[in-house]
Amino acid sequence: MGITAAVAGASGYAGGELLRLLLAHPDFEIGTLSAGGNAGSTLGEHQPHLLPLADRVLAETTPQTLRGHDVVFLALPHGASAALAAELGPDTVVIDCGADHRLSDAQAWAEFYGGEHAGTWAYGLPELTHADGTKQRAQLAGATRIAVPGCYPTAATLALAPGFAAGVLEADDVVVVAASGTSGAGKAVKPHLLGSEVMGSMSPYGVGGIHRHTPEMEQCLGVAAGQGVTVSFTPTLAPMARGILATATARLAPSLQAQLADDPQAVESAVRDAWGRAYDGETFVHLLPEGRWPRTADTLGANTALVQVALDRRVGRVVAISAIDNLTKGTAGGAVQSANLALGLPEGLGLPVAGLAP
Repeated sequence: MGITAAVAGASGYAGGELLRLLLAHPDFEIGTLSAGGNAGSTLGEHQPHLLPLADRVLAETTPQTLRGHDVVFLALPHGASAALAAELGPDTVVIDCGADHRLSDAQAWAEFYGGEHAGTWAYGLPELTHADGTKQRAQLAGATRIAVPGCYPTAATLALAPGFAAGVLEADDVVVVAASGTSGAGKAVKPHLLGSEVMGSMSPYGVGGIHRHTPEMEQCLGVAAGQGVTVSFTPTLAPMARGILATATARLAPSLQAQLADDPQAVESAVRDAWGRAYDGETFVHLLPEGRWPRTADTLGANTALVQVALDRRVGRVVAISAIDNLTKGTAGGAVQSANLALGLPEGLGLPVAGLAP
């Protein structure tokens, strides 16, 4: 018998992507599927592409329906996971795709989300490079409570963390601008996400440092830098269903700034080497060859992050760009990858590395 997995929030985009990946996983057996307002309906009414599970009836999302599984994936709205997880036994691996347990700073939670902080779980970004050169995956082996990163922080962290860990970037004046597909806003009907509003148009939102993913980016990059990092983050909405393209810039560290005028080639080499070392041997994060730039289209349906880095010599800033599928590497793929580590399975088991094209 395989590892039994329940998915709460199965009718939403994240839940549907989790189920797509779990269907292809050789060691998982899909158990209870639950939903909120859609409980009592069949999965096929909401996820018609998941044909093998189309006739499954969605249960109510309660501790009772989720108990008895080896792993429970929570693809629920922010604020809904903490109370539910508290009712599940300590031997159950709980993977939270929401924000409830990502932040370590209770004050940051109160400022950006409001309410009481639910506590901090192991952070599910295995490739995050720490200031001491270790990777986050070491904290996921054997963990029973894991918080999946937000999609924007996944893209921004994978773009910039190697530079902070290697000491080639300054910790202040970090700017991230990222474009996301509409699925990042969830499946609920919203007028501004109608096709007639989105097609042929891009628009910013959460402008002025108010987006909830900002403190999470600062937290991740602070882990890489070994000190506090400040981030100015602006998200934009792109006329596509899925994908994130993050463009992040940061100033060179003072020692490299001083060297830039005398030996810019050496500085460029130092910058590229930092990213090359960080991602050498990684299955899912790839530093592209020089001159090739990340495209969201190349990540669709895959648990991959494509990264490129360049030096703007004129202003002494590093430009790092990453592309991910917000539903795969940005959510469900990261959840399954973390579950593999928690359960002692090969990290990449069941996860696709090839995207869809055209």
